[in-house]
Amino acid sequence: MEKKKRSLSHTLKLVIPVISAFAGVLIMVTGIYVACTRKKMRPSSGSPMGESFIKVSYQQLLKATSGFSSENLLGSGSFGSVFKGILDGKTVAVKVLNLQHRAASKSFIAECKSLRNIRHRNLVGIITACSSIDYSRNDFRALIYEFMPNGSLDRWLNGILGNMSLSQRVAVAIDVAHALNYLHHECKTPIVHRDLKPSNILLDQDMVAHVGDFGLAKFLTQPQHPNQSSTIGIGGTIGYAAPEYGQGSQASTAGDVYSYGILLLELMTGKKPTDSIFKEDYNLHMYSKTAIPDQVLQIADPTLEEDILTEEADDRRAIQDTLQRRKECIISVVSVGVSCSNLLPQDRMKITDAISMLQSSRDNLLNARNRRNHPARGAQG
Repeated sequence: MEKKKRSLSHTLKLVIPVISAFAGVLIMVTGIYVACTRKKMRPSSGSPMGESFIKVSYQQLLKATSGFSSENLLGSGSFGSVFKGILDGKTVAVKVLNLQHRAASKSFIAECKSLRNIRHRNLVGIITACSSIDYSRNDFRALIYEFMPNGSLDRWLNGILGNMSLSQRVAVAIDVAHALNYLHHECKTPIVHRDLKPSNILLDQDMVAHVGDFGLAKFLTQPQHPNQSSTIGIGGTIGYAAPEYGQGSQASTAGDVYSYGILLLELMTGKKPTDSIFKEDYNLHMYSKTAIPDQVLQIADPTLEEDILTEEADDRRAIQDTLQRRKECIISVVSVGVSCSNLLPQDRMKITDAISMLQSSRDNLLNARNRRNHPARGAQG
């Protein structure tokens, strides 16, 4: 009997420490799990953009957009949807990322990195970003931008929002060129947009153009070699993306210049690079190049003719002078577009040269208008 007691006592001495140790481990694991769960459920303590940007929560954005209602939907794409909202009494645009798309998270990170330290009058200004969870405990990512009341350029070129005059189109071309020059040559680390197209160009209340959507943007941290292969996916949109990207070349400023050239040609002709008239090697570039200079008015957007007819003038010579200057302006813009969209990157026009030519064309056009509105007075007898 005494032996049994000693044996039981010995067993308890062995078992109790084991049970205690197991219980301790269980408590520790449970504590870690609870802490991690709470951390996931707790919204970010600040903006993903950094401390200098305001913090905004999922709840605030939900309220600002009336529950992300369809009435406030401005547009949608593969990476997400953009809603109009009122935040702190100010109208904003809220881009909600579709995180089911595999590249959406990378797009969010790219935009945060690209827009964190850049400021220019021709770039869409970012207010802040939100990285949180929704009421279903799903990850939520959103970018909050300045609201552009005149919508995107493609809606104007499609006639949805109205027609743009020649002078307005040239002004947009210059605005976008200034934005590219800033990104390529004035930022501490050059930035390549990689998806320049009309739907990514937004117009403010004064019809000033702002380049937006930096979801595919890339920093150039190494010297550029356009013919060097890259492991990144093809950047851009069919028709606007530089042809070398399809062959695996790295992102480059020359790639953005190509997209810009196609944009200029679309501004003047009203034709998209994916128009059904273009087949194989016959593209918007060739279509425009073969029209310079004598046939350029034949390929010009027909709505530009309506723009001519709406202008009034009593002086026949002034009308002829204006028509000639308009033709010269269209030829100049188309020529810049063709030079920027050359097949080989090294043959493309520098963006600084494009700015100079376009500004000269605009000045020439505006001078003609000023002379029509304020004709020189004849000698008084």
